[in-house]
Amino acid sequence: MYYPEPISKLIDSFTKLPGIGPKTAVRLAFFVLNMKEDDVLDFAKALANAKRELSHCSICGHITDQDPCAICTDNTRDSSLICVVQDPKDVIAMEKMREFRGKYHVLHGAISPMDGIGPEDINVPSLINRLKDDEIQELILATNPNIEGEATAMYISKLVKPSGIKTTRIAHGLPMGGDLEYADEVTLSKALEGRREL
Repeated sequence: MYYPEPISKLIDSFTKLPGIGPKTAVRLAFFVLNMKEDDVLDFAKALANAKRELSHCSICGHITDQDPCAICTDNTRDSSLICVVQDPKDVIAMEKMREFRGKYHVLHGAISPMDGIGPEDINVPSLINRLKDDEIQELILATNPNIEGEATAMYISKLVKPSGIKTTRIAHGLPMGGDLEYADEVTLSKALEGRREL
């Protein structure tokens, strides 16, 4: 179907978002067209500001508007305990639980040879560098319970083992093939409580 160029570009932009197919993109584009101009401008400004003002923490890799992030600079948190997660969304999921008081390390992905992603393509080198700090006593591997997450956890545990730092894996209270960000707080809490040493 033919659409004027401005709306075609808007539809194309929406289809670039994950989980948005052509029909949903058309619905969203027409919804935006029916919004008040001020609301559209606020929406566009929020998108641009998020992209422009957010960066990754130079210590843990979490998204932040200050560097280092608020979690890394919080002296009330346990610096001897680091929870390794795949994505910034996973930090937010863990923080919703309000039980973990350590610090984080965000990998920004997982090892996936099928997709050509190796340890050097994710935030593993900076993790190994962080572990040189004598204060760190335990590393909790909270990667997703899928093939890539398990491979990443095993790789990191083998790298860390010689250092003598205790390495644990969150328990499989989470379903295999699932993503950490979609787990409810109770499941996540139980998984953290039942972590095991690798």
